[in-house]
Amino acid sequence: MQLSGEVVRITIYIGESDRYHGGNLYRAILNFLRSEGAAGATATRALSGFGAHSRIHTANIEVLSSDLPIRIEWIDLPARVDRLLPQIQQMVADGLIVREPVKVVHYAWGGSQAPLAHPVARIMREEATTVQPDASVAEIVTLLLERGVRSLPVVDSAHRLVGIITDGDLLHRAGLTTRIGLQRELPDDQARALLVALRQSPLTAREIMSTPVFSVQTDEPVRAAAERMVKHNLKRLPVVNEDERLRGMVSRIDIFRMVASHHHEERDDDAPRTGRTVTELMYRDAPTVCVSAPLEEIVRALEASGRRRVVVVDDDRHVLGIITDGDLLRRSQQKHDPDLLARLRNLLVGEAPIAQVLPDAGERATDLMTSPVITAPTDAALSEALHLMTTHAIKRLPVVDSQGRLVGLLGRASVLRGLLEREGNT
Repeated sequence: MQLSGEVVRITIYIGESDRYHGGNLYRAILNFLRSEGAAGATATRALSGFGAHSRIHTANIEVLSSDLPIRIEWIDLPARVDRLLPQIQQMVADGLIVREPVKVVHYAWGGSQAPLAHPVARIMREEATTVQPDASVAEIVTLLLERGVRSLPVVDSAHRLVGIITDGDLLHRAGLTTRIGLQRELPDDQARALLVALRQSPLTAREIMSTPVFSVQTDEPVRAAAERMVKHNLKRLPVVNEDERLRGMVSRIDIFRMVASHHHEERDDDAPRTGRTVTELMYRDAPTVCVSAPLEEIVRALEASGRRRVVVVDDDRHVLGIITDGDLLRRSQQKHDPDLLARLRNLLVGEAPIAQVLPDAGERATDLMTSPVITAPTDAALSEALHLMTTHAIKRLPVVDSQGRLVGLLGRASVLRGLLEREGNT
């Protein structure tokens, strides 16, 4: 089970003698959370305390039979907390429940088993947002935006997986002008027009979803999920049980975090390196522009490479910044220009560039780039690149030589392939 980043801690204060359906309330709460797939909870007995009734309860030897306070801590993903907390509230008739955001900085499993040999169920995200085949396009886009997810599994009435909807499906078949993650960057008038069009669209999930769907079963090893992602160039996979019922989702970053946190990933400078190196896994044809490049030159560089980011370098190829399609929509003065939106959309779906030159409004690459840029040296171990990607949420990592000059870009797909090859050699 994957647990990382921003999560929720629920703290429940009750009494040891509190009952629920004839048994101990704290045991009933723990059993309920476990049966519903909660990430984890701990119950502790206090030495002393008092609550709303102002009665002091103590564990002194003379009064061991008193009603001692019980504290239950439950840490989990926000979506799972939202689903299970109402039932907990009904169970606690006399007590206190506190909810607060916390950040998980380390969540690892022990044992000698290789990271990719663990079952997928250990790292998958169980709270997957889904739609049924008759869901409208407007409903689909609304869910993607509200939940902050990148894809939606489509399930039937028995929760069996029948399809999946991604950015590409919406761009190709539903009339979206940019990927979901950038919809909020659209000018207000364009966003409103798109919403009206989506509400009027007769299309449903059944008509825009991709099928058949590549998936992985809960008891298959993480290696199987990684191999499927590499083979089919996928960023994430639905996880199903033996009856094809959806159980969750697993992504490349879930695998990266698991490997990075595993105790076998402790750095050892004397350990022999196996598998391919960072320089072997990177691609060398990284698109570049100089700091004085106008918008038209930047877009042409993106189109020529077929990629969604361009590296800004000086005359000696020192990395100064990086520009993504999202940076253009957030920062460009011409983000209202329909020609820019059309060209970025064609870039995303792989269609031929539009023969329309963008006007020069005076902005340059230095105005549009994100800087500073996290980079990796050519002699970096694969584990170092993995650490940088997971720590800084980086999708493409510029690789530089000892002088800080760009020699290539390392992507998540290449890192995943490298992990598979490295484990195969150990």
